[in-house]
Amino acid sequence: MKKLLAILLALVLVLSFAACASTNETTAEDTNNTAETTDATTDTDTAEDADTADEAETADDAETSDAAFTTVEEGKLHMSTNAAFPPYEMVADGEGFQGTGYEGIDVEIAYAIAQKLGLELVVDDMDFTAALEAAQSGKSDMVMAGVTVNEDRLAVMDFSDSYATGVQVVIVTEDSPIATLDDIEGKLIGTQKGTTGFTYASDTPENGGYGEDAVIGFDNGLSAVQALKNGQVDCVIIDNAPAQSFVAENPGLKILDTEWVTEDYAIGVAKGNTALLDAINGALAELIADGTVQGIIDTYITAE
Repeated sequence: MKKLLAILLALVLVLSFAACASTNETTAEDTNNTAETTDATTDTDTAEDADTADEAETADDAETSDAAFTTVEEGKLHMSTNAAFPPYEMVADGEGFQGTGYEGIDVEIAYAIAQKLGLELVVDDMDFTAALEAAQSGKSDMVMAGVTVNEDRLAVMDFSDSYATGVQVVIVTEDSPIATLDDIEGKLIGTQKGTTGFTYASDTPENGGYGEDAVIGFDNGLSAVQALKNGQVDCVIIDNAPAQSFVAENPGLKILDTEWVTEDYAIGVAKGNTALLDAINGALAELIADGTVQGIIDTYITAE
């Protein structure tokens, strides 16, 4: 009897150990499976997060590239100018350069810039001051009219890199008593309103000018030259390139040998319009580098 009880007790112990072993193995497997599932889930989530981050970065890049310039009229680049400033901008007899109705250095450079930007050039002709104000207020995309950069203009507009150099000279009649720049003192000077020539000449003598009373501003250079021929002013201060044209077309006039001032021309845009300015500068840099700008200038201004 005791022997039988001992056998039964042994069997119970064996079965108990087997059950414990089975339970431990199942627990271990469950633990491993859980860990593997967790790792897989983590890997998947990490991959998805990475993909999401990549997509977001791509979207940001796309938005950055799409944060391109805008123009006042879709598909067009409006250039405000005063088309009475040969050889930089002039009203054409016919269709003008590329059908714009205008011609000149600024017109051709502006057209080349528009082509680089995939836009159609539109030339808006008005008086010089209005041309500046149009670009300043965003009514035009840019102003090109032999515009030089000064502190007053920098306060209300942004400017491109320079694309040409302008020299201001003095036109007088051939029999004029004005033979040098020193002789201008005390004389009546004609200039184009809104230009740096008008600004500098009408400034105080302490600042190198002749005073407001000594200067008359005209709507354009041609009107100033006509006033000189009529005896309304004693001389005209204007850029050399148009001065050469005016003198060639009006016998009895001449240009003093000494340059009055030298300046650089640039393109003006509305203050803070960085995207458009960057686009213009990029196109302009390419056109300068490949010789297009100089080629256009040489077409209109021959070496003396």
